[in-house]
Amino acid sequence: MTNQSNMPRENLARAAYQQLKKDIIQSHFRPHEKLLMSTLKTRYGLGVSPLREALSQLVSERLVTTESQRGFRVSSMSIAELKDIYDARAQLEGLIVELAMARGDDLWESRVVAAHHALSKVNHIKTVEDQLTQWDLRHQAFHQAVADGCQSPQLLVVRQTLMDQAARYRYLWLKQTVFSQQALQEKQQEHLVLFNALLARDCGASNMMREHLMGPVPIISQVLDEQGVR
Repeated sequence: MTNQSNMPRENLARAAYQQLKKDIIQSHFRPHEKLLMSTLKTRYGLGVSPLREALSQLVSERLVTTESQRGFRVSSMSIAELKDIYDARAQLEGLIVELAMARGDDLWESRVVAAHHALSKVNHIKTVEDQLTQWDLRHQAFHQAVADGCQSPQLLVVRQTLMDQAARYRYLWLKQTVFSQQALQEKQQEHLVLFNALLARDCGASNMMREHLMGPVPIISQVLDEQGVR
């Protein structure tokens, strides 16, 4: 619950957006579930205005749908959408990697090295809860550091849009990966091979990145199938 007594309106809307988005991504609210304003007000301790602003932003990110005169619902999920989003991400990220290797300077390399080093240390975090959180943060930070080398703000905006659309699907994969020591080790090795290729400016790195990003699709598809999502 958010303490809104002394918080500016824009901060309230931001807090509502962050909390609601996290709950949708982590399946607290299920696909197709109606988002009742009374429920949201109670859960987050916020008024109607910041919640509506948050919901409108989530509609633009396709995590929420709006129904004429009927309020808001959590967007549906499907295996077809999963594959389309991940394919689009993989294709775009492959292009971004090509540009990053062509345009990235020594400072870019140093940031990629630092981000990869932090990611490689996730194995040493004691609790699984902390490991889940830290893996997610450090994994995203590594890929962001790589992408920044493309030096194209427009491509990075499109990339973030696809990341937002993939977030719920990605969380299903994240739980399967981080809570399995074998899967985590395999991913760490995969990142190491990709990292070395990037620093070597290996032209094959773009295809490695595409394959890397498509890797979770079979796992997520299986989870969705087990949940009855087609």
